[in-house]
Amino acid sequence: MKMVAPWTRFYSNSCCLCCHVRTGTILLGVWYLIINAVVLLILLSALADPDQYHFSSSELGGDFEFMDDANMCIAIAISLLMILICAMATYGAYKQRAAWIIPFFCYQIFDFALNTLVAVTVLVYPNSIQEYIRQLPPNFPYREDIMSVNPTCLVLIILLFISIILTFKGYLISCVWNCYRYINGRNSSDVLVYVTSNDTT
Repeated sequence: MKMVAPWTRFYSNSCCLCCHVRTGTILLGVWYLIINAVVLLILLSALADPDQYHFSSSELGGDFEFMDDANMCIAIAISLLMILICAMATYGAYKQRAAWIIPFFCYQIFDFALNTLVAVTVLVYPNSIQEYIRQLPPNFPYREDIMSVNPTCLVLIILLFISIILTFKGYLISCVWNCYRYINGRNSSDVLVYVTSNDTT
């Protein structure tokens, strides 16, 4: 009879494209790492040359400052933190260190909760979408086209879009969680085998 490892009985070790959850977590960590690195470069370039990303009041349709120095520094700090978290997850999955994956998993849960809160807000306060669109600058792309859409259809479209995003994010969360359980169970099995072998000798 073929023996099955305990950590493979209750969840899958494969994710999208039939790759292993470790491989999927590494690819996911690298992808987030690249995105946050690009965002960090954009923020640093905007901080170095503020005039390049300056929008006048006439362009924005009102008195509005795109981003001041304080908000820019906060965004840079968040980008650096995200790069650190993604690098930890990638390293933890590659070196099979489960504890290094936990910060990235917590970030995924937090991001999923925020998106769920947006979906609930749209569902409970559907008129807030129209109010938000009215506050956009007059020259905002497709503003008039969006305003002409039936409010009920617009809410359904947005809810459908958010549902697809939540489903995809939930799948990525399960991939990272399965990777954590796989590495944690594998390490526990290795320790058990080591202790058993020492007892027998």
